[in-house]
Amino acid sequence: MHQRIHTGERPHECDQCGNAFTSTSNLKKHQRTHTGEKPYECDQCGNAFTTASYLKIHQRTHTGEKPYECDQCGNAFTKLSQLKTHQRTHTGEKPYECDQCGKTFTTAGSLKKHQLIHTGERPYECDQCGNAFTKASNLKMHQRTHTGERPYECDQCGNAFTSASYLKIHQRTHTGDKPYECDQCGKTFTRGDSLKLHQRIHTGEKPCKCDQCGKAFTTASELKMHQRIHTGERPHECDQCGNAFTQMSGLKCHQLIHTGEKPYACDQCGKKFSLMHAHLKIHQRIHTGERPYECDQCGNAFIRANDLKIHQRIHTGERPYECDQCGKTFTTASDRKKHQRIHTGERPYECDQCGNAFTTANDRKKHQRIHTGERPCECEQCGNAFITTAGNLKRHRHIHTGEKPYYCDQCGKFVTTANHLKIHQRAHTGERPYECRFCDRSFITGSKCTKHEHCLPEHQTGFNIFPLV
Repeated sequence: MHQRIHTGERPHECDQCGNAFTSTSNLKKHQRTHTGEKPYECDQCGNAFTTASYLKIHQRTHTGEKPYECDQCGNAFTKLSQLKTHQRTHTGEKPYECDQCGKTFTTAGSLKKHQLIHTGERPYECDQCGNAFTKASNLKMHQRTHTGERPYECDQCGNAFTSASYLKIHQRTHTGDKPYECDQCGKTFTRGDSLKLHQRIHTGEKPCKCDQCGKAFTTASELKMHQRIHTGERPHECDQCGNAFTQMSGLKCHQLIHTGEKPYACDQCGKKFSLMHAHLKIHQRIHTGERPYECDQCGNAFIRANDLKIHQRIHTGERPYECDQCGKTFTTASDRKKHQRIHTGERPYECDQCGNAFTTANDRKKHQRIHTGERPCECEQCGNAFITTAGNLKRHRHIHTGEKPYYCDQCGKFVTTANHLKIHQRAHTGERPYECRFCDRSFITGSKCTKHEHCLPEHQTGFNIFPLV
């Protein structure tokens, strides 16, 4: 019988499938796969097996016996084949190679599962929702989403999980164990897939590409959130006001508006914020003077990344936000929103003293200084103060310095403000955008048009003057 190993002789053939064997005992065992006969039964759990050796291996699950020990790490196994497979983790041996992509595996089973990626075959289908899987174990875990079964419970906090692997990952939150370390920066992670995603920061790899605009992302979840820009999907809705958001984090931030909760206080000025990173951290840069986002074209630096992004549109000329009524374009969505109030007539910001209404909160703030007498922008040379922005003060200073920074490229004249230059250039272009409502005369400036209206008695007064479109 032994010599048949060398000669390859297999005289005992199965009459059902044609497989051949060196001995009658091996043939007999094989034939049980056709008959379904399992004569060896476990006296503890009732499971039955085709051979005595399979029963013996199974019984080790009850006794805890693991006779096959690794001489390198001490791990022990119930079967010799398990030990051999395990030892490949030390030797690096991967004898099973995929003939389509060349990827190698430590076991034939792992190779077989991998090949399903190429064939697209998903043989394990959920009978409740129709989702299909490449592995039976994946199907089993998925079915727990329907049954609600969570058999793996944490003995420290009581949280329960659908799989042993999820429980193991969770337990690291208690132990602090982070076994996956980045070999470039030393950062550690509780999960292997978290490390893999992190490493894309170093490699620059962005494998998840949007099929509509071509933008690429490091993770599938980032791509999914981005695609909501194209689809308009906002799945996270506020149950108080109905506002909807693309991300759960956006909804959580918004809900603080209703609760009024501001748990994060600045330790320098006491101002409170609803969010640590998004609001408080940015605010603290006002005190520290930190401006980490610098323009690589002009050197201007900004507190926020978004401010830099908007600024760079000055250099690129990009104006991505277009008014759907007049076609005018803007660098920011907020500027477009303010502009659209010209068309709608909306003035949502009302002065509580005189009832005048304004299109922006900033315009109302400037107006209220008329009532309070506040003039926050003061010239340090003459003491003149201004109600409105620091831009007015800057223009006023030109009187003292004699500076005329705006230059006419047609006649060479210098003027102190951009507005003066614009008015001056109308002398060259012949543009007269202010037209009298009662005759056919037009003017370079609104003030001249108003004076004209007041000087002629047959003209009505007190109406608004608008530039011609």
